[in-house]
Amino acid sequence: MVHTDSIVFGAAGFIGRSLVAELLRTGHTVAAALRAGSEDRLRDWLAAQEVETAGLRIVTTDIGEPDLALGDSVEGVRDVYNAAALMKFGLDAEVARRVNVDGARHVLEWAGRQPELRRVVHITGYRVAAEGPRDYRDGAYEASKIQADGMLRALAAERGIPLTFANPAGVLGPGQYFGLADIIDNLWQGQLPALPGSAETFIPVVDLGYVARFLAGLPTLPDTVGESYPLLDPATPVLPELIRLVAAHLGVPTPRFTLPTALVRRLPRALTHADPEALTFISSDRYDTTAADEVARRLGIEHPPVAELLTSYADGIVASRNGKVVPVPGSGFRNGTWLAGERANPGYVLLHGIPVDGESWNELARELDGPVLRADMPGIGRSAPSALSIGEWAEELMAPVRSRPVLVGHSFGSWAAVEFALRHPERVSRLVLIAPAFLQKPAAWWLGSPVAGEVVRRLPVATLAARLGVPVGPAIASAAANLRRPGVARRTFTALGQAGASRAELAEKLARVTVPVDIVVGADDPLTEPTVHPVHTVDGTGHYPQVTHPAQVAAIVRGEIPSAAETSSGVVISSAW
Repeated sequence: MVHTDSIVFGAAGFIGRSLVAELLRTGHTVAAALRAGSEDRLRDWLAAQEVETAGLRIVTTDIGEPDLALGDSVEGVRDVYNAAALMKFGLDAEVARRVNVDGARHVLEWAGRQPELRRVVHITGYRVAAEGPRDYRDGAYEASKIQADGMLRALAAERGIPLTFANPAGVLGPGQYFGLADIIDNLWQGQLPALPGSAETFIPVVDLGYVARFLAGLPTLPDTVGESYPLLDPATPVLPELIRLVAAHLGVPTPRFTLPTALVRRLPRALTHADPEALTFISSDRYDTTAADEVARRLGIEHPPVAELLTSYADGIVASRNGKVVPVPGSGFRNGTWLAGERANPGYVLLHGIPVDGESWNELARELDGPVLRADMPGIGRSAPSALSIGEWAEELMAPVRSRPVLVGHSFGSWAAVEFALRHPERVSRLVLIAPAFLQKPAAWWLGSPVAGEVVRRLPVATLAARLGVPVGPAIASAAANLRRPGVARRTFTALGQAGASRAELAEKLARVTVPVDIVVGADDPLTEPTVHPVHTVDGTGHYPQVTHPAQVAAIVRGEIPSAAETSSGVVISSAW
């Protein structure tokens, strides 16, 4: 028998898990009602959020069963939260009814049998109460939510069950890849030629933390029984302004035109990249939040600044490739530059080469013994183009850094690393150059041309990996995804040509650097120019040793591998790995 004061159905879902965390943080005992197999997912997420779980109880449930497969196994429940629902477009009608309608009824009926019940909070969509019945053929998701709303109201009134509805709009937070996420992803990929709707289209948003605190507080206010509360930030800008704000933050063009949804429905989906079911949410309707705002005031919560919410959310969409990968902590834009990791006090700052991006450091970063900051080079990877010189860009990048890190540059990234180390030796503890292209065999002339960019942009991931001499993995998948975005491949290989024209200048600047310098090369990609600095050679690899041999390169970056004596040619070579 489990004794608990609160139970959350759908506890492993996007809203449910955040509600569980909020209830635990505020001293509740919480039964997380989960489908079989979801326990580890919830526990891992709570651990990542550093939530104390002494008050957590896990129970297995099936809302498709009239007794929820719980029977009498839970007692003491006062507050019941139903966040269990299928939330996606393209649902089969029967599946949607079974979960979103029948499942909701089973939760309410089970709650009505709890002797200590104080409140049932049902979480549903923000447009539900404002719309009439919907034909399932037009979209089973919204139709099932609307059907459930009317059914629950009637059943609660008939049986005297204290029920409150919470109607969140587009809830924004880490892990949400629904609705607005697809619009932002299409914008980022250059696949949003026009916006659906009109200049007055309003797609409201709300912060996940605000929603969790609101839900947790509702049962403490007796006068909220029987009410419905649309949860949204009324300061949300209309859709064209919202997209302009996000586009400016991402450094991508803003669509110039809007298209009526009736027209968008008629266009091929391959052109619009719009789900027909999602178009039902494209509306200029506004929602009265007066009652919800008053509840929030009484609970002592308020919305975060909406611009910060939107830009932070957009960072998460880019970092995760709209849910396809696990994002690197601390990922996001600053002044158009894509950063990941520790921004103020890194032990290491990592600058990538061409045609990869900051993800090429993933494996090496795990081997380092201090916090890492990595940046995508200007106009390459995820970073927007910059009007600054490469040296000025490096200074802007390092401006907030308060530590004295090891500065690591790979290939093209060596340019910025050398520039900064030369200008600010007091702010760098050491310089490590990996495959510094300006000391190696010059690239073929055409590799610095837009033609090369177009060729590489079209390469499959496996082919790109083979051409670079690295295994297929997250680093190459990330590079390939970025190279396919409009303009990135062209800018990448134009930058290579610019760097090639500065070879002699960079070699001369390196000779004037006063901080300790180590150079790392692959045995298959040796230096061709002399240097007085120690050179570490890694066997069995070429131009990307940090990708193919991250542990060995990390040991050099950490300063653990001594170099050998200087040779007669002026090249210092370590024992090869």
